[in-house]
Amino acid sequence: MFFLNLCVTLAAFIGMEFMAWFTHKYVMHGFLWVWHSDHHDKSTKSWFEKNDLFFLIYATPGALSMILGSIHGFNFLFFIGLGITLYGFTYFLIHDIFIHQRFKIFRNSNFAYFLAIRKAHKAHHKVITKQDGVCFGMLVVPYKYFEQAKKTIFKIQ
Repeated sequence: MFFLNLCVTLAAFIGMEFMAWFTHKYVMHGFLWVWHSDHHDKSTKSWFEKNDLFFLIYATPGALSMILGSIHGFNFLFFIGLGITLYGFTYFLIHDIFIHQRFKIFRNSNFAYFLAIRKAHKAHHKVITKQDGVCFGMLVVPYKYFEQAKKTIFKIQ
């Protein structure tokens, strides 16, 4: 049973990367650009962004699944919610803390994967309009950014 629950949790976590990519590309850069645009426009001086409202959209299914899945013993719904919530926590750590430095920790890395994530996200933010964006996912990064990251690491050493 443990292995099955672990598989459900991992599947939900992995599935969230696709959901994050899809909603970022077609919802955030689509009909809810009005919420997301301040994330690309750094002229706003507030620590909070309208973009932070997306946290509520992403957190609700995870929390509801965990609550409903725990009512009568911990069923598969709980572990789906757990995967969603773990992805949300990972997204927060990587996007808000590591990339955007909303909290000044985890500033430096010589690990190619993390540098590739940062480079892909910088490429995404070069476009400040709703159209023509690139790199909408978070954890799955195009290979060319790994190549760039490796060059950066070997230049440092």
